[in-house]
Amino acid sequence: MSAESEYREALRIGQREVLAAPVKSESAEMPVLDHILPPEKTSMGIHIGVEQIPMNLIVGTKTEGRVNAFSPGFMPLLPEDTEFASKWRSLYESHINEGIRDPVKVYEYMHRYYVAEGNKRVSVLKYCGAYSIAADVTRIMPEQDGSDAVKLYMEYVEFNRRSKINFIEFSKKGSYSELLRAMNKTADEPWNEDERLELSSVYYRFEKAYYKNRGEKLKTTVADALLSYIKVYGYPQLLKESSEDIEANLKKMWEDVTLNEQDETIEVKTVPTEGKELWQSVLSVISPIGKGTKLKAAFIYDANPEKSGWVFDHEAGRKYAQKVLDEKVATQAYICSEENAYSEILEQAIADGSHLIFTTSPRMLQASLRAAVEHPGVIVMNCSLNTSHRYLRTYYTRMYEVKFILGLLAGSLTKSGRLGYVCDYPIYGQIAGINAFALGAQMANPDAKVCLEWSAVKGAKEAAAALNRQGIHLISSQDTARFTNDDRASFGLSRVYGDKTELLAVPVWKWGVYYEKLLNAVLDRTVKSEYDNTARALNYYWGMSAGVVDIEYAPTLPLASRRFADFFRGSIINNAGTPFLTPFYTQSGEMIGKGQTELTLEQIINMDYLVDNVEGSIPHYEEMTDMGKSTVETVGVQQAKQAAKTEEKPEAEDEA
Repeated sequence: MSAESEYREALRIGQREVLAAPVKSESAEMPVLDHILPPEKTSMGIHIGVEQIPMNLIVGTKTEGRVNAFSPGFMPLLPEDTEFASKWRSLYESHINEGIRDPVKVYEYMHRYYVAEGNKRVSVLKYCGAYSIAADVTRIMPEQDGSDAVKLYMEYVEFNRRSKINFIEFSKKGSYSELLRAMNKTADEPWNEDERLELSSVYYRFEKAYYKNRGEKLKTTVADALLSYIKVYGYPQLLKESSEDIEANLKKMWEDVTLNEQDETIEVKTVPTEGKELWQSVLSVISPIGKGTKLKAAFIYDANPEKSGWVFDHEAGRKYAQKVLDEKVATQAYICSEENAYSEILEQAIADGSHLIFTTSPRMLQASLRAAVEHPGVIVMNCSLNTSHRYLRTYYTRMYEVKFILGLLAGSLTKSGRLGYVCDYPIYGQIAGINAFALGAQMANPDAKVCLEWSAVKGAKEAAAALNRQGIHLISSQDTARFTNDDRASFGLSRVYGDKTELLAVPVWKWGVYYEKLLNAVLDRTVKSEYDNTARALNYYWGMSAGVVDIEYAPTLPLASRRFADFFRGSIINNAGTPFLTPFYTQSGEMIGKGQTELTLEQIINMDYLVDNVEGSIPHYEEMTDMGKSTVETVGVQQAKQAAKTEEKPEAEDEA
């Protein structure tokens, strides 16, 4: 086609865009940066230099002078006999014959580009379907107003400063850090050219597969979908895959990709549903079981039950459920202590005919998710919290309810007013446990302070010793016993004096009851699918009212203290009380809630702050042990996934 014909076609496209805009409730004019920001703000921009920028992120012009000449998509709008049209056609011919090489000049604000010079060059390249264009970029920093949008943008700026990559755009905070961890990189680590080219190649192949799956209909970004894909298949495998491989795998997990569009991605089940409604999710997808055939359930552990109290409790729960349901269920335990072999063990359990698989550690989350995607006829459940994956169910207990009661006891027993708390990992659910304990202690003793230490940083024994050195002896430690000589009794609420430990009260995980209820519900195959009735991920988060977690008292605990604790235990079991009654205050002085209201479960699960009577902080990623890092990578709160802040040159100097 001639340049004249091409302009005529571009003009038709532009006219259709303008006519269609009101129907879509969109503006018929492209954005103008000078209408968004005062012109003097752009004079304080940071000069980035010349780089290739994505065409799809060029959204408008710097000034309003050219607004009437272009449609919102940068297609021309002026008649064919104008000087503008003549210049556009000349640029088109130049692009076809030689390519447009001169960079345009743009301003970048909130990860969007506004053209100051070169609007027609952008128009021609957009019409020709160019992927990127050379541009001399000046960045305009937004006001730090504390909004989620600005926080997300600042995460992008930090990512861009190190990587020099500008085409990755996420819609949710924390995603840039998650991508870096998937690539086995730290936030402050410099990038080499090979790493940039690798990610560019991966992104390009993934983007092609994404649009073949009609991704343009989604509100979320290509990068959001890419991160979901990496969580299932891993970045190393993605590097090896072709666009066709990615497209095929993406189809399998498409519901997980679309889940990102929802504001509330997780549906939390707080109690076992009575009758025939609970495990509709399982029954809708589980492979048919022959008449007279037992339901096969696999339990996969990441350690030997003889060496891990956590695994020992789950194995005891499996045996209990097997004994109770022996005529209907056949269970089998698998042990896998090597992280790189989790997928292999899951495949083995599936090959052995398992209908239902319980993976009992959050470290097995990625392998569990991949198995669930690859084998839709098998239900995979992971023992973790706050996992928003459509194909994977998770289950956990509301241990914070017990921690609240332990805090009440500790607050009533302390003479100094100073209490200790040793926490394992800064993961979802654990922060709520710390805060519940502290609020319980404060309720019993308004002057109580809780000194926080982390076993994932110092080890359980050293953490308790550190508290002892501060004169603190009333300590809430791990939630289950450890099978090592020096940590055998360091769990629950105890009085600790060096090597001497006196237990006062301990949490009780009733995994046998939990597994019995889950398995019993699976056996009822006459129900309608709950899975089909929700588009969200399902998290089962049962507590004391479901009988899956409780508290036991040592004989040495005074009777009055036992009665005091039992009063609140009864109120929680009967849903008449809550540990998190607002208002209360965080360490930073922020007031949580107004009036006598209860926090929602989502607010409790997603806590990433500590209440005001806690002394200590959430550790940064690099402070933790290898086991701690492995756990935090999958289910850690965002604050724990961040690197410790280091002194750096100001933004303007660094980018100049």
